[in-house]
Amino acid sequence: MRSQWKYFALGMLVLALLAGCAKQPTEELTAAQKAIEDAKAAGSAKYLPDETKKLEEALAAAQNEIKTQADKFFITRSYDKAKQMLAQVKTDAEKVKGGVAAKKEEAKKNALAEQEAANAALKEAKALLAKAPKGKGAKADIEAMKADLKAVEDGLPEIQQLIEKEEFLVALDKAKAAKEKATGVANQIKEAMEKVKGKKK
Repeated sequence: MRSQWKYFALGMLVLALLAGCAKQPTEELTAAQKAIEDAKAAGSAKYLPDETKKLEEALAAAQNEIKTQADKFFITRSYDKAKQMLAQVKTDAEKVKGGVAAKKEEAKKNALAEQEAANAALKEAKALLAKAPKGKGAKADIEAMKADLKAVEDGLPEIQQLIEKEEFLVALDKAKAAKEKATGVANQIKEAMEKVKGKKK
C-alpha cells in the first residue's frame, strides 16, 4: 500500500512539474507587444508599413499558437513554439525600429529635393508666363495659368511647414504635385510660343 501511495505521489509530482512547464508565455508576449509598439512609436507604420504589417501578422500567429496550446489537455500542452515565435517577433521589431531612422532621413532628403524642384519649376513657369504670346483669345488662357501658378505659390509655405513638422512623406507628395502643376503650365506656354514661331515662318 505504501508503495502504491509512493508511486501515486510521484505521479502527481510529475504532473505538477509538467503543468508548471506548460505555463503560458505572458512575459514573452508582453515583451513582443512592447517591441512592436516601440517600433510604431518611432514611425515604423509610416516609413516601413510592410515590415510593420509583417510584425503584426507574426504576433497574431504567436497568439494563435498560445491559444491552440491552451485548448489542449495540460499534459500535452507545450508553449515552446510560441516562445520561439515571440522571441523572433521581438528581435524583428527591434530591427524594424532601428531601420526607421534611415528611412526617415531618406524621406527628408527626397522632400527637400522635391521642394527645391517645385520652386525651380514655379520660377521657370512665371518667367515664361511673362513672355507668353498675348494675341487674340489668349487673355483667358493667361489668366487661367496665372491662377494655377498662384495656387502653386500659395501652397509652398505649407510644404515648408510640413517639413519642419517632420511630415516628410506628405511634404514630398505635395511638392511633387506643385512641381507637376508648374511644369504643366510651363509646357503649355512653350507650346503656345512654338505655335507663334511657326506662324511667323
